[in-house]
Amino acid sequence: MNINVKGRLMDLSRPRVMGIINVTDNSFFHGSRYMQDDDIVRAASMMLEDGADILDIGGCSTRPGSEEVPEPVERERVCRAAGLILKKFPEAVISVDTYRASVADAAVSGYGAAIINDISGGQLDDRMFPLVARLNVPYILMHMQGIPRTMQLDPHYDDVVADILVWFSRRLSPLREAGVRDIILDPGFGFGKNSDHNYEMLRRFSEFRIAGMPLVAGLSRKAMIWKTLGITPELALNGTSALNMAVLMKGASILRVHDVREARQVVTLFEKIYPQGIQFDHYS
Repeated sequence: MNINVKGRLMDLSRPRVMGIINVTDNSFFHGSRYMQDDDIVRAASMMLEDGADILDIGGCSTRPGSEEVPEPVERERVCRAAGLILKKFPEAVISVDTYRASVADAAVSGYGAAIINDISGGQLDDRMFPLVARLNVPYILMHMQGIPRTMQLDPHYDDVVADILVWFSRRLSPLREAGVRDIILDPGFGFGKNSDHNYEMLRRFSEFRIAGMPLVAGLSRKAMIWKTLGITPELALNGTSALNMAVLMKGASILRVHDVREARQVVTLFEKIYPQGIQFDHYS
């Protein structure tokens, strides 16, 4: 299970770690906010040293209830961070976390980003799928019910896993027709799902492998952890590690995390337990 990243194959049959770099002042976890140039480079350096395979740069918070930032602001933040990181670490793999095609285009074409991570699955910008095809970069197709500002007000599903699989099928068709080859799926923990939905997704995560594509799991310090435990996001690292191990055992390919060192330790222990990986009946 490989994707083509900057002309090189990245093997996703082994779990990978994606470190989060939020160039925002309002992301839900204070420890992931990096607004100053030195802080951005320092965070990237630490994550790469700790074993990050991908650095995911976001310039617009998509926390529940968040408001949009203007497109020029998001574009400047993302492109500045990508430029700073790749100047210092030219071999780094940068993912741009955006639902705006113009931001993705600028980051990839002008600043060397190599992956587009779209929380809206192309639903918030009709130009996204043709752009991804033209740029010929891997695309993370994430499921979200609603929009960030309102998505947690009253999410509803008949069957959360089955409904997301149907949604994936419907979005994959035009994406493939556009010519996009390297596609990674993300069921979107916490994006238009309540706690029961999130834990049902986690229990049945291996069912998402039926599409035969790599899977991202973004569980890091989310409300499904800290609200369940009666703590805060700042104290949710232990819970994050527990759920990261659980989702690896269900077939996750990429862990998207704030804490790279701890996630890499989870991956190391997982590979010690399952040196040949895990075979799934749902995988084809």
